[in-house]
Amino acid sequence: MFRKIFFYSLLHVAAFSFSQEKVEDEKQRLIEDVVKSKNKDYFSLDSILYRSRKKEERFNEDDYYKLYEKSIRNKYVIGQIFAANNLGICFRRKSNYDQSAKYHKEALKLARTIKDVGVEVLSLNMLGVSYRRQGDMRNAINYHQASLSKAKQIKNPTIDNRRSIGIAQNSIGNIYLVLRQYSLALIEFEKAIQIQKELQDKRGLAINYQNTGFAQENLMLLDEAEENYKKSLALDEEINSTIGKIVCYNSLSSIYIKKKNYEKALKNIEKILPTAISYDNKYYLGRTYNTMGEVLLKLARYDESKKFLNDALAISREAGHKKNEIRSLYLISEFYDRTKDVEQAYAFYRKASIAEKRTQDDQSISYVSNLISKHNMQSKINELNYLESQSKIKTLLFFRNRNILIISLITIALLSIALYSIYRQRLINNDRKILLLEQQALQTQMNPHFLFNALNSIKLYIINNDQKQAVYYLNKFSKLIRNILDVSKVKEVSLKEELSTMDLYMSIENIRFSNEIDYKLNVDSDLNTDTIKVPPLILQPFIENAIWHGLSSKEGSKTIALNASKISKDIVEINIEDDGIGREAAGKIKKAKSLKRKSVGIDLTIERLKTFAEDYEGEFNLSYHDLTNDEGAPIGTRVSLKIPLV
Repeated sequence: MFRKIFFYSLLHVAAFSFSQEKVEDEKQRLIEDVVKSKNKDYFSLDSILYRSRKKEERFNEDDYYKLYEKSIRNKYVIGQIFAANNLGICFRRKSNYDQSAKYHKEALKLARTIKDVGVEVLSLNMLGVSYRRQGDMRNAINYHQASLSKAKQIKNPTIDNRRSIGIAQNSIGNIYLVLRQYSLALIEFEKAIQIQKELQDKRGLAINYQNTGFAQENLMLLDEAEENYKKSLALDEEINSTIGKIVCYNSLSSIYIKKKNYEKALKNIEKILPTAISYDNKYYLGRTYNTMGEVLLKLARYDESKKFLNDALAISREAGHKKNEIRSLYLISEFYDRTKDVEQAYAFYRKASIAEKRTQDDQSISYVSNLISKHNMQSKINELNYLESQSKIKTLLFFRNRNILIISLITIALLSIALYSIYRQRLINNDRKILLLEQQALQTQMNPHFLFNALNSIKLYIINNDQKQAVYYLNKFSKLIRNILDVSKVKEVSLKEELSTMDLYMSIENIRFSNEIDYKLNVDSDLNTDTIKVPPLILQPFIENAIWHGLSSKEGSKTIALNASKISKDIVEINIEDDGIGREAAGKIKKAKSLKRKSVGIDLTIERLKTFAEDYEGEFNLSYHDLTNDEGAPIGTRVSLKIPLV
């Protein structure tokens, strides 16, 4: 029987060894492939080497060292940065923060060398986390704010860039937690939660729900805190995050202690204790021992409590975790107070107070120096831009001598003067062109035929002794003439003024058709015609064309509709639609006339619109549409005019 057990055990060990060798060979092959391909996308490496792989196949510290060294030998900078950042994470998990910061700084330096802003943002975040874990809040907040500022300057952020913004918001929130600014911390965590929800990042959500709960716990919002801790735990169990589960069980136990439900607190912390012991992270082990010691202390199980608290203190001191150390000192002080050793209780309380005061003083300095820039991020961005400019200037001074710099400056100055002169001349020419077009346009609008015909029509009312109509239309005519003279002096008018002028124009022209033309004006309710600017009298040539080419030869009812609407935030569309004989029939009539006169009104209008649009980002667009019925017969014409707003 013993031989059989031994034989099966031997087979199991051999199979496991073979499996491990296979995994190691696969990792080695993967490193070779990655270095050989020299993929320039940092975040795709993360997917290849971490996210898409099984837990046992993921890279460890030794694997990242191999990738790091091979990348250096093969001058593969992205691989070197990736390996350096992940080595920094490995050292951080082992609480070796000096080594962690060293590798993250190297990654940051290389990212700046190749000008990869996304990787620079990530590396700044990593540095911030390393400094935060060792209690250096001044450096932590500086690096996280730099990361956040850089990330917000990216014009089209990727998912990974947005994830970096979420990490920075979360980290700044954590710094506020340490500084006991819990309300400010909640604001940062809420911002981070919104980003993580958009990205559907369960791990990020779990972290932020946990942090939100911690802030609420310290504000004594215990029920809300418990709810957020449970949300976080559910997500951590779903993604099987060991660290997340350790943190959540500790936090829930803390809530139950505050609610004086000590048995429930003990049950929670006992559930996670074996995991914390087996997991290689002194920070979380020290925290779990502290929580276990506190629960046992509340339950008056003093001997067990003392052992856990002393172990927590030793681990925290060895790893340099000041926060855990201070908590251990306070709990040990409470232990001696409960066991009636007043002298020892006072001694440990004094040690805790001194350590906390020393830490809090440093943190307060950092908080005060950065609070303004935190609430006014733009000034921080300006400061960073200034520092970058200064750095560039120093680099230029280092690599170039003074004579070359002077020559360069003179050349730039001369070039600037030349460019400005060209630009100035262009402006002058453009203004002249506008003036000429406006004068020509005014002449077109004020052509003698229109004036003569309009006055002739009004004269008929006078001859027919219809004084009321004569006065009515004479007032309209004089108002139209005054409007035309007024707008001839300006470059642009509001759309409201233009539509009003067109209404007067139609009233006068309609006299000759015995008011048979039904003129309709439709303006969208959400269109503010007071603020939209157009060249003056820009619509008149199109309305005139509709009347004299579309409607004058038509029998029966005649309609002109002018519709204005905003089709996008940058474009307003104006449609002039008639139910006339159509362009084809009008063209034939025009061709048959013995006297042909070239119309310049439309050509001038197009030139004016082109000149007007030069001051805007968008371009104007003019198009004609022949309207037909179901049988294909012409039923009118639509002129569509699209004018830019910005």
